[in-house]
Amino acid sequence: MSNFKNVQPLDDFNWEEFELGSSVNVSKEDLEKAYNETLNKVSEHQVVDGTVISVDKKEVIVNIGYKSDGIIPASEFRYNPDLKVGDVVEVYVENQEDKKGQLILSHKKARLSKSWDRVNAALDNEEVVQGYVKCRTKGGMIVDVFGIEAFLPGSQIDVHPIRDYDVFVGKTMEFKVIKINQEFKNVVVSHKALIEAELEQQKKEIISKLEKGQVLEGTVKNITSYGVFVDLGGVDGLIHITDLSWGRVSNPHEVVELDQKINVVILDFDNEKKRIALGLKQLTPHPWDALDANLKVGDHIKGKVVVIADYGAFVEIAPGVEGLIHVSEMSWSQHLRSAQDFMHVGDEIEAVILTLDRDERKMSLGIKQLKEDPWETIETKYQVGSKHTARVRNFTNFGVFVELEEGVDGLIHISDLSWTKKVKHPSEFTQVGAEIEVVVLEIDKKNRRLSLGHKQLEDNPWDTYETIYTPGSVHTGKISEMMDKGAVIALNEGGEGFATPKHLVKQDGSQAVAGEELEFKVIEFVKEAKRIILSHSRTFEEAAGEESKKRNARPARQKKEETPAIQNVAAATTLGDLDALAQLKAQMEKGK
Repeated sequence: MSNFKNVQPLDDFNWEEFELGSSVNVSKEDLEKAYNETLNKVSEHQVVDGTVISVDKKEVIVNIGYKSDGIIPASEFRYNPDLKVGDVVEVYVENQEDKKGQLILSHKKARLSKSWDRVNAALDNEEVVQGYVKCRTKGGMIVDVFGIEAFLPGSQIDVHPIRDYDVFVGKTMEFKVIKINQEFKNVVVSHKALIEAELEQQKKEIISKLEKGQVLEGTVKNITSYGVFVDLGGVDGLIHITDLSWGRVSNPHEVVELDQKINVVILDFDNEKKRIALGLKQLTPHPWDALDANLKVGDHIKGKVVVIADYGAFVEIAPGVEGLIHVSEMSWSQHLRSAQDFMHVGDEIEAVILTLDRDERKMSLGIKQLKEDPWETIETKYQVGSKHTARVRNFTNFGVFVELEEGVDGLIHISDLSWTKKVKHPSEFTQVGAEIEVVVLEIDKKNRRLSLGHKQLEDNPWDTYETIYTPGSVHTGKISEMMDKGAVIALNEGGEGFATPKHLVKQDGSQAVAGEELEFKVIEFVKEAKRIILSHSRTFEEAAGEESKKRNARPARQKKEETPAIQNVAAATTLGDLDALAQLKAQMEKGK
């Protein structure tokens, strides 16, 4: 108690108010009024500044000087991962007091209220803005900038092509606004634009120190179908696919892989366009220089078919050393064919060196030389008179081209197909791809062609026909074909004859038709022309003529006895009575 002995009571202290309570003379309404006047005047749906007083993973608590603090979801501050207690932020008053008496604020709506003005100002002033990468979309990313969903094209993420867009989702990055569509409220941003200016200066410095032939170390940054992009430490160069290897490369992935560190040589560069051409194969000697010095024309070599075309195939003897096999060197045959008929890409083959030019780095090869040329010994295997089986390759109007074996062709003339049948076109006799028996008639070694025959496999039936179809003889035949000029008759003894329309008139006056079997008399037989002319009409006309002669002979003899002389012989004589007239004259002279 001694500590308070010098404390003096206040002269104006109101002991009565102290004992009865502070509200003795002040109403509750007055107290509330006094309390409210100490707080900020806040209206709903307005934007005010607030101070962050608490931050956790779920929510941010902000004091705006109101009687209660507002709560904002932490997701609205994703664009600003550095948010901390004490930061002043804009908030939008959603509700002064919800059912729980809680002040509801929104930072997102506060940003949106002025976002369009901000983003336009950022474009005009080339301002660097912060944005939150929300998600992937077709061709790029969606970025939250001032609460607006802006588009970040894939090509604008970095100066290097991006392989994995997903690694950027959820990150807060700096951007420049590069385009705004006022009509559709679309915003395009770029991160690449921020670093290009710095890289541009860096590139100039690097390119200024470059020299052709210089060897540098780089990192493979991108692989395309046409080449490989290499980062040389701030500037990129391109190794074209043809400069990756001395051998043929179909896919650059076969030679290098992403992020691989490789040595490259500078082939060329352009100060203006800042393009750098690099080479990888140039770091090793050309394989033609290392080719076996003893290799010569006529040697057999092995290789792999790497490229094929209609005219030939390129065979890789060693990486970077190729030889061409022309299609004409693939077979002894002279038929036009494609190289694909003989080989395919990837085939391992053996070939013969035909030409070798080390200076020009060219080599021609052949595979037909691995086999003997069949025309070297043609007289032995296909001597005149020998019989063989051939395959029909194609027709012409004058004959059939056949192949006896690969590289050995022959022609059967249309006249050598059949002894008896008149072949108008070879397609009537055989067909392409069919086998046909042949006899070698003549060898043309110079033009690599054989003259062949088919009918010579049998004896000439016209030798026999000559004894059968004598002029005047009668034979049975069937009309096989009717034409304007006559009909073809298949004779029962073999062979064919021909009759003109007037010789096809039957005894009753009607015309014979195809398919009828009739008797025919041989009018003419020409062995050399293989021609037999026939007549059906003659078979009955001549028989009737003989009968007529006999009938007319008896009245003539009676007239001789009655009449001593004929005054006008010419008038009384017909062409059919010439023989009777001669007999009558003889009798008259005898009577005298």
